[in-house]
Amino acid sequence: MQVLVRDNNVEQALKVLKKKMQREGVFREMKARRSYEKPSQRRAREKAEAVRRSRKAARKLAQREGLLPGPKKKPRPVRPGAPRPQAAGAAATPGQA
Repeated sequence: MQVLVRDNNVEQALKVLKKKMQREGVFREMKARRSYEKPSQRRAREKAEAVRRSRKAARKLAQREGLLPGPKKKPRPVRPGAPRPQAAGAAATPGQA
């Protein structure tokens, strides 16, 4: 796995490396290898993961087909001092007619 360091920005390169390792599942595997896992436990874990994946895929498919409602959208927090979005056709400044 390679990460390019640009302009001696090691912090950014480290951030990119961690993201790549997370995506590849390196951290999960390191955690799993800390202690021995019996073959029977491994099979049970892998089977449970497969069931979870298949349920997730079925749920996503049902949402795409319209059989289930989509995920709820989170309301965006309003930052103090930020301009508010205006409705279509609203005047740019109050007091203009």
